[in-house]
Amino acid sequence: MSLSDERIKFLEEKANEIRQDIIKMLLEAGSGHSAGPLGMADIFTALYFEVLKHDPGRPDWEERDRLVLSNGHICPVQYATMAHAGYFPVEELKTLRKFGSRLQGHPHRTALPGLETSSGPLGSGLSQAAGMAIAARIDLSKEEGSSSDNPIWIYCLMGDGELDCGQVWEAAMLAGKEKLYNIIGIIDRNNIQIDGFTEDVMPLEPLKDKFESFGWHVLEIDGHNMEAIIGAINESKAVFNKPSLVIAKTIPGKGVDFMEREFSWHGKSPNSEEAEKALAQLRTLQGKIKSEHE
Repeated sequence: MSLSDERIKFLEEKANEIRQDIIKMLLEAGSGHSAGPLGMADIFTALYFEVLKHDPGRPDWEERDRLVLSNGHICPVQYATMAHAGYFPVEELKTLRKFGSRLQGHPHRTALPGLETSSGPLGSGLSQAAGMAIAARIDLSKEEGSSSDNPIWIYCLMGDGELDCGQVWEAAMLAGKEKLYNIIGIIDRNNIQIDGFTEDVMPLEPLKDKFESFGWHVLEIDGHNMEAIIGAINESKAVFNKPSLVIAKTIPGKGVDFMEREFSWHGKSPNSEEAEKALAQLRTLQGKIKSEHE
């Protein structure tokens, strides 16, 4: 299924709006993570506006797909995307990390309808996703006349830095052994983590080969290309004998030149001057268009 030019434009513009809200949220909070959320805005937009089977009006709908955010520190991008998708008012984004807010610094499942898991400790998301996938398969087998034609898909979003955790690889082996075809993993391959570049801290390559050796179907894509993102997910849905993984090559801090590829922005928020500059770049696509705010 190919996307129309109009649809691609809508998704790209929505991702840009979400990036702007991420900057505003982080400025208001005075703390949080900048690089990862900006880098994953395209993928979250594709998921919530094109891919996921979900209903913001019924966040507990039994037939919904599940999205597990393993690297919970990038939650500003999930919150912003959920708000734009209609889960809660966009104005609530200003409460990020504030006392009593539903939008905690790491996702709190019982605080906000629409979140599937609480996350903070890195490396546990794929194990949670594997459990959900096994449960969904058991439920499907109990239904009369059921088939695998319309499964509940479990999307597990992971950071590349958290692949340093051994639990990820235990879960990867389990998913491969059990042929959990209803898991689609997405790795944010932005090559940075809090202490530096991933290949300096703990080299991950050859990453594709490693997951394939555990029995996964693996694709590598440009994580900022809407057609590539959605195409990879559609291809993954056509694989019914093994779990699938999309290694999405992204730019941390995407859209803001002084943040892009700088690991120092992994875990800090912009000040007022930096936020103003960032928003100006996002509104003008780094000077490519004229902003109505000028």
